[in-house]
Amino acid sequence: MTGAVILGRLGDISRFSSLAAVRGSSGLVPSLDASGVSGRHGGPTKRGDALLREALFMAASQARRRDPTLAAKYYRLMAQAGKHHNSALCHIATTLLTRIASCWKNHTPYQLRDVDGTLVTPVQARDIIAERYTVPEDIRRSRKTTGAGTGQRNKKSPSAPSTGPSNTHAKPHRAA
Repeated sequence: MTGAVILGRLGDISRFSSLAAVRGSSGLVPSLDASGVSGRHGGPTKRGDALLREALFMAASQARRRDPTLAAKYYRLMAQAGKHHNSALCHIATTLLTRIASCWKNHTPYQLRDVDGTLVTPVQARDIIAERYTVPEDIRRSRKTTGAGTGQRNKKSPSAPSTGPSNTHAKPHRAA
């Protein structure tokens, strides 16, 4: 079902001039805040098809459990780069989209491979992932959002002034 959504939302693959154009249309590419002397990459641009992004995110969640190369990348992002699960999945979704588009454009099947390029069966792939690329529970727990300090509700200053009139310096109204 998810594959049909991805292919349907992409439409005619020949309309894209490159794989970078396919990634750009998804909105999963990082934004760039740049001036003449500095530049910084931010979160995903979120331009493009929201349904495509959602389908890719869900597909990436499953693909990292079945494809050793994607599992290795997810493991590196979580265990070594310190990324949150959702951030790591966005990276995996972008990689997966590139592979899907490349296979579709070249009329080749998606193949499971080990990180050295060796073709593997689905059973071998699961064994490789279980043996080498399972993120330890302590790392997974440390990357979970605790709720404190996140979201708009917690970004408001506790001592911010109210929007109403100040009563502490109010002068009494004198009748004329």
